Parts: sequence; structure tokens; C-alpha cells
Amino acid sequence: MATLEAHKHISPDSGYPTVLHPNFNPKIRNWTPTDPIRSEITPPKDRAHFADPAKSRLLSVATATDLTEGIGTLLSGVQLSQLTPDQLDDLALLVAERGVVFLRGQDLDTAGQVKLFSHFGILDKHPAQKNSAHVTIKGSSSDWRQDAAYTPWPQAGWHADTSFEVNPPSYSLLRMEAHPDVGGDTAWVSQYGLFDALSPAYQQLFEGLHAVHTSRLQYDTILDLWGVGPNRPPIDTHHPAVRTHPVTGLKALNVNEGFTTGFAELKRVESDKLLDFANWHIHAADDQLVRWKWEVGSVAMWDNRCTVHRVIPGRYEAGTRRGVRTTVFGEKPFLDPNSESRDEREKRLKKEKEGEDTRNGVNANGNGTDGGPGDANKVNGS
Repeated sequence: MATLEAHKHISPDSGYPTVLHPNFNPKIRNWTPTDPIRSEITPPKDRAHFADPAKSRLLSVATATDLTEGIGTLLSGVQLSQLTPDQLDDLALLVAERGVVFLRGQDLDTAGQVKLFSHFGILDKHPAQKNSAHVTIKGSSSDWRQDAAYTPWPQAGWHADTSFEVNPPSYSLLRMEAHPDVGGDTAWVSQYGLFDALSPAYQQLFEGLHAVHTSRLQYDTILDLWGVGPNRPPIDTHHPAVRTHPVTGLKALNVNEGFTTGFAELKRVESDKLLDFANWHIHAADDQLVRWKWEVGSVAMWDNRCTVHRVIPGRYEAGTRRGVRTTVFGEKPFLDPNSESRDEREKRLKKEKEGEDTRNGVNANGNGTDGGPGDANKVNGS
């Protein structure tokens, strides 16, 4: 934090830094990005579309254990480096359905990770990323509540990776190379679940809005705090506040704390209040959350289209947490008005099964409907 421009300008009255507008910060004002703003692309077809719906090719060699009801699955008994292309396709579908998949004790190195993850699409490059194939991810051991007084970007906020891009990422994979014994966990929240948890009226409200996603706050903070230049100029994009996942066909809330600054269709105060609610809604979603304790060799693969995540800040020694992340381009977010939520699908499938059972002469208890066991009222003639 001592490198921030704000710390060079101390108020004589309070003894604390006087916050400066970014335009008056020479590190930000004088920076010229090297790369142009991106244009929309059409990424390759999502590999999950090529999966076996039952994921039998993957689950024949690995054991999947769901960590919570709605998000997070631990995959054990397998090395990612040994999976076939077909098994990787099944993995993509599992990630799209469960939001994030975890593995421990993986033997991947950086070159192997880059090669493996290239199977899932075109490798993306973060605006501050130097190597076009991967980026080094560290931790957060400073007081993020205090940092927020002097930096415009909520560094410890819930986010989907670079959601401000015209083509935001689909899948990301993080492999941990160094980690403290305690601290530095990462948590994910299901955006399928966040949408389900809204009242029908709020679901309808969000479905009619575009969320304003911006890289400007991160852009300024990267320059001021990290001392490295973003490769691309800052941008603002308007994405549907509720998006349809192209693989699962499910609706997911598409708002996050890190990059969403408002809603295009609303007036300022309306937008601010709704954004406050959306951020509270994410922070209150412990019933839609999974928290992962890292070890060296642990891997997490997640889908940015249906999850948000954050590293949990801690007091561990700076430099003791290091991971390598690879990411691939996704499609431009869209909302299909005919898509359904996860809850709606579960209810529909349950109703369809009950109807099928009735047609096949099986009641809700799994028993026959012809006066046999379980149909006591008919047997007793009442």
C-alpha cells in the first residue's frame, strides 16, 4: 500500500492520505496501453457440448463427491494430465453444471497445464498479464477494508474473471504452486443459485436490465498499486444482468462486486440502490457457497458464466501464496427468454417424472396404484 500515490499526499488535519482522483495521479494519467481494445469474436464450440450427458467416460476413472448441494465437486482418483480428450469434455460439462471442480495432488507443471487447458478453447490474456498463456496469481494479505479507502477497485470483492470483456472468459483453471498452511482459501458462489434465491418480482426486474461492467476501476488500481501497466485501455460493456448458460441452458445472475458499477436502464439512485442489494445478495449467499482450502498441487477449474469467486484475505506472509491460472474465451453473454432457472428445471423434471410414473401405474411412493401395498385406503374400501 505504501506505493500508492495517495500515500504521498497526507492530510495535515487527519494524518491520513488525501485521496486523489485518478486523473491527477501521474502513474495513471501518463500510461499508454500497448494493445488495442478487443473486438467481439466467436469462440470455438464449448467442449461441454461434446460430453457424454452422464459423464461416464470421466466417472469411469474418477470419483466425484459433491461438496454442497448447489456448487462444488471434488474429483478424486485421477490425474488431469492423464485424461483423454473425451474425458476432458466430460469434465467441462461437470464444471458447467456444478460451477467449480476441485482436485488434489496433481502432477501438472505450467507447460502441461497450458497444453491441457488449450483443449477447452482459445487461451485468454488478462489486461495485466505478461505471458499470453498464463498468469501468476498471488494472495491478499493486506487489510482490504483499509485498502478500499485509497483504491477504486474492490480487490477482495466477489467477481467473475474479467467480466467486463466483450467476450468474458468461460473456464478458468488455477493450480497452486506455493501456499501457506493456513489462510488463502478461495470461495465460489453459484450464480444459478443467486438467481434462484431472488423473489419472482426481482427475477423479472433483473431480467429486464443490462449490467454495466467496467475495467476502469481495476485499470487504475493496477497502475497505482501493482506498478505494472494494463495492456489494453479501460472499457465499459453492457451485458445482460441475467444470462443464459450456453451449455446447461440455465439462467444465472450476471452481476458481480468486482466489475459491475450499475444498470444501464436505471436512473442513478435506482441503480446504486439495486447494486447495493446485488452485492449484499452475493455476500449473504452462504447457502450457495463452497470454500476451498488449498494445498500445493491442488487444482480448481471453474465456470465464470455461472459463478463468482474471491480469495479470502488473510494474515499469512506475503509471497507465500502463488498459483498459475489459465483461462479461455467464452461467448458474448446473452439471455434466452425461453431459458429456465435451475429451480424451475428441477420442478419441471420432477413433475414430468411423476406424470410418467402415473402413466406407468406407479404412485408417488413408488408403489402400484392397483390396490397393492401402499394403497391402503383402496384396500380397506374407504
